[in-house]
Amino acid sequence: QVQLVESGGGLVQAGGSLSLSCAASEPPFSIRTMGWFRQAPGQERGFVAAIRWNDAAVKYADSVKGRFTIYRDIAKNTSYLQMNTPRPADTAVYYCATKEGRLLLQTPASYNYWGQGTQVTVSS
Repeated sequence: QVQLVESGGGLVQAGGSLSLSCAASEPPFSIRTMGWFRQAPGQERGFVAAIRWNDAAVKYADSVKGRFTIYRDIAKNTSYLQMNTPRPADTAVYYCATKEGRLLLQTPASYNYWGQGTQVTVSS
């Protein structure tokens, strides 16, 4: 069973930057995809970004495209979400998750293993 541990959340000012990381317990990741999702109070969990482990193909939600970057470090079994110019609307608990297969899916139900989440608060 894959264990995922997120870190890096906290308070950031709008227009600043913040980096989240997600360390996975299980190599190899040759056929896995890792995604980042977020959930604000009273809202459903929504897709942020995903990366395919073997070739680093990526997909982003329209709301973060051009501001957030997802990347991975294979040697560390870790993915990162670099959040640039965050907005108050980006405030949420951020989760990483992983799934089998190559498809960069955006639905939470497609992912099998989840981290515990890390809070990101963007102040105006």
